[in-house]
Amino acid sequence: MNGHSPATTSAFSGRQFRDVLGLFATGVTVVTAMSSDGIRLGATISSFSSVSLDPPLVLFSLSRRATAFKAWSAVEAFAVNILAEHQSAASTQFARAMTDKWDGVAPEYGANRCPLLTEALASIECSSYQKYDGGDHLIFVGRVDRLVVRNREESRPLLFFRGKYRRLGAEQAIPTPADADQWLHGW
Repeated sequence: MNGHSPATTSAFSGRQFRDVLGLFATGVTVVTAMSSDGIRLGATISSFSSVSLDPPLVLFSLSRRATAFKAWSAVEAFAVNILAEHQSAASTQFARAMTDKWDGVAPEYGANRCPLLTEALASIECSSYQKYDGGDHLIFVGRVDRLVVRNREESRPLLFFRGKYRRLGAEQAIPTPADADQWLHGW
């Protein structure tokens, strides 16, 4: 025996689950792509993560209830645009269904033909690598082909925490071990 009691399962509501997940602060991205018939796609996504450094892989997940889900499920390339804190309106615009998400947006186009948001802190251009069933979401894994980093030293990322957009506070860094970049299972 290890002295720990066995894990117990308790019932919880979908709202309770969302509230707990909301305690994990995330950055905010707008993922963009071109549909097979040449229509620009865009969706605000906070479920974005790095997967692998070698090969360079990232992932995001999209609700199966998304209006453009069928078009998204067929994309061969996409771009992840990491939003700056001044882009909360863009985040909201791309989060709304049944609207022209591109109204007033003049993107540039990446090497993979995906629209890139020029005000984003960075854009990560990807080729579709794999798609996985994720329950009520589809998980898209992309192989990173190109990075577009915009030199905005003074810019900060847009954050999402407890169901609201947030800003970083004071730039006081919490001490991080000097060898953190060498940890096998960490950052």
